[in-house]
Amino acid sequence: MTRVDLNADMGESFGPWKMGDDAALLNIVTSANIACGAHAGDPDVMAATMALARDNDVGIGTHPGFSDLQGFGRRRMHVPIASLQNSIRVQVGASLGMARALGTKVRHLKLHGAMSNMTCEDESMASALYEAALSVDPDLIIMVLAATEQVKAVKSLSCAYACEIFADRAYNDDATLVDRSKPGAVIHDAELAGRRMVEMVQAQAIITESGKHIPTPIDTICLHGDGATAVQMANAVRNKLEISKISVGTFRGRLE
Repeated sequence: MTRVDLNADMGESFGPWKMGDDAALLNIVTSANIACGAHAGDPDVMAATMALARDNDVGIGTHPGFSDLQGFGRRRMHVPIASLQNSIRVQVGASLGMARALGTKVRHLKLHGAMSNMTCEDESMASALYEAALSVDPDLIIMVLAATEQVKAVKSLSCAYACEIFADRAYNDDATLVDRSKPGAVIHDAELAGRRMVEMVQAQAIITESGKHIPTPIDTICLHGDGATAVQMANAVRNKLEISKISVGTFRGRLE
């Protein structure tokens, strides 16, 4: 039976300000990408979210991004690579330390927002940032956006990785995500998202806006946790997958 992981970005609340319903999502997803305080989150939020993930037997991931709270890490920033590498090390280190204190562990890494988008287009940048993370924990599984330069980077590093697609985002013909500023870039219809994910997983291919099929392994599906319909979307996608005889479970990581 075909198997796929479901992941969501979470731990993005800050102080009294709340984003998303992490507790509800953790009953649906099998992997959680938890913010490290740079683009979102704070120490208390990180601790609470990791504890919930641990208690729900959900795989924990570190989710570093640009140090840009105001822009939620979605603004492209041009920072010297050495500085970005140190930022990654600090964020990953914080995640590992908190997980250890809570009696659990971090198993994967996923870059956030603009940092992820930039590394999808730039193999050398992706390699540098992944190297920084692996210098802190060489056992991390690197979650990469399928069929992008991120895949080339992890293969060149010979590290474990998992290929990801997005349930609620449209794709360009080069396998990158359609820019959020463009109409149709973000999919809000939960039923449509569910059908798209079944089609892509069964085809083992990204299906772009133009209808092009880009063959790729699909190990995990991202369900964004910060939208008003996030829980509805996650439920719809999981239900569609299971009805279509696609099992849902934590990814194992590939080595090539």
